[in-house]
Amino acid sequence: MAIKFAERTNNMEGSAIRELLKLTQKPEVISFAGGMPAPELFPVDAMIDVSRKVLEENGKVAMQYTTTEGYAPLREHLAKRMNDHLQTNVVADDLLITNGSQQCLDFIGKAFLDKDDIVLCESPSYLGAINAFNAYQPKFIDVPTDGDGMIMEELEKILEENDRVKFIYVIPDFQNPSGRTWPLERRKKFMEIVNKYEIPVAEDNPYGELRYEGEYLPSLKSMDTKGLVMFLGTLSKVLSPGYRIGWVAAAPEILAKFNVIKQAADLQASTISQMEMAKFFDDYDVDAHIAKLREVYGHRRTVMLDAMKKYFPEGVTYTYPNGGLFTWVILPEGIDATTLQKEKALPNNVAFVPGEPFFPNGGHVNTFRMNYSNMPDDKIEEGIRLLGLSIKEAIDEL
Repeated sequence: MAIKFAERTNNMEGSAIRELLKLTQKPEVISFAGGMPAPELFPVDAMIDVSRKVLEENGKVAMQYTTTEGYAPLREHLAKRMNDHLQTNVVADDLLITNGSQQCLDFIGKAFLDKDDIVLCESPSYLGAINAFNAYQPKFIDVPTDGDGMIMEELEKILEENDRVKFIYVIPDFQNPSGRTWPLERRKKFMEIVNKYEIPVAEDNPYGELRYEGEYLPSLKSMDTKGLVMFLGTLSKVLSPGYRIGWVAAAPEILAKFNVIKQAADLQASTISQMEMAKFFDDYDVDAHIAKLREVYGHRRTVMLDAMKKYFPEGVTYTYPNGGLFTWVILPEGIDATTLQKEKALPNNVAFVPGEPFFPNGGHVNTFRMNYSNMPDDKIEEGIRLLGLSIKEAIDEL
């Protein structure tokens, strides 16, 4: 019998990164493919402690259902952290806890998109967001970018010419995949344009606290005067992805819609996970933990970039991120990164993520993303050496 799926599932594809990770499980492969934090830096002992305390002190509550909005003490901690670090002015009731910020990307697509509506995003943009929105059959316009992120003149031109734009998706801080960060003046201009056209914005901020140099910049949400910005946060990159704790801060009208959508999706995020994270904030120094992450990841970033300078052949360029987990590599024209991966890099036991899937309309095959958080210094050095040899072989064959 022929099984008939919904038409929207025709647009749904598995994550290119997830599929690639299956190929990199061999212990001899040095993988720069995932966006994973370093497991040796997880606060395991602290979480053992808080898990025991939560169950001993409040186990019957921890193992029960909770509200869809999420555990109030955790929302209070997250709201305070946003205000302290991102210059926002939010309260706990402005937040909804989600199963990772990835879930909220799906909620945004479900709440805003009808078939053939337009989503604007950076060029390139986060693959997971593209996949989440794709299920709702939109059209994507990727706004041209430069070293400082989205180009505002190009954004305004697109908004003038298109009346079906439902929202803009951006990552202003240490963008995935490019590592770029928007300067303050560009953020101000962006919000000026957004307010003019009254277009909702999804501000994704998974890496905002992982800054290795320079000053923290105010979030777009902190400049939001019309309730247009939906701020997406997560504890995956600074504490643990396994807990699946994300959140969205948004205007009451938007949050109410997400609340109903979440009730239909899974009722709530895990009560016990939320209570354990809240207890961690109560009993441990979160700032000291994140400072350690910044120290280690910042060092590994520098090791990778120094190795690229040493081993990559002429004609290869890459970004210099001030924070986050990624750098973005541009190869000479004529080299396909997917082919390079299959024919040169993986046989040399090194892996990365080809760049084309980060562009919703394809193209840019001569690009790829590199992660530096998950490998120690010696493997970074050796992996970049092997990758440099692979790229040189590909250039020599042009």
